[in-house]
Amino acid sequence: MDRMIYLSMTGAKATMQRQETLANNLANVSTVGFRAELQAFRAVPVRGDGASTRVYALETTTGYDDSTGTLQNTGRPLDVAMQGNAWLAVQGMDGTEAYTRNGALTVAADGTLMTHNGLTVLGDGGPIQVPPNAQVSIAPDGTLGAKTGNGPITPIGRLKMVTPEAPLQRGADALFRAADGNELPADPNARLQDGALEGSNVSAVETMVSMIAAARQFEAQMKMLQTAERNEQSATKLLSQSGA
Repeated sequence: MDRMIYLSMTGAKATMQRQETLANNLANVSTVGFRAELQAFRAVPVRGDGASTRVYALETTTGYDDSTGTLQNTGRPLDVAMQGNAWLAVQGMDGTEAYTRNGALTVAADGTLMTHNGLTVLGDGGPIQVPPNAQVSIAPDGTLGAKTGNGPITPIGRLKMVTPEAPLQRGADALFRAADGNELPADPNARLQDGALEGSNVSAVETMVSMIAAARQFEAQMKMLQTAERNEQSATKLLSQSGA
């Protein structure tokens, strides 16, 4: 059977995978601190007897878009937006240290500082505990202060913020980690903006245009599959007639 049917199949599969990535980006256009996932096609030559005249199309993830999202002023004391390439350290569901740009924080019933989706926020010395009924303020360097009643502001810890030198890797849990799996050291020069959140860096318009282009590419690959099937049927018919 001609290799065209396999080439068309891999092209259609790669286009479907690209469509899934684009759809995930579009679904997170309103997610705080979301980083758009990048994708690209990779050409792999077909190996076999004779000259390599055809290539497979494979979809590959090239990483994420590290551009900063739009800042949204909220005025909420526990909302923070990382500045520059700083990332906030949290504890993943698997217990390992991970990093996020989502700075929507809250205080759990037991006083533990957490993200809005239930992840424990890490400080320089581990999880941060907030005193009961305390008003929390966060300084640009990540230092947390707690004030109870008319008392003075008391430091209760400092958010662990890191500035990776190499791009991080996105995990299945949507959190980021170092490529070697090791914990990154806290960066004392990292800064944040309190009372604000960083929006997603996904462009809804560009993503929609890319999804339309991917849909057209998929249609073209399916037409090639149909063409390959018709060619095979014609060849079978000619062979049967010549042998009659």
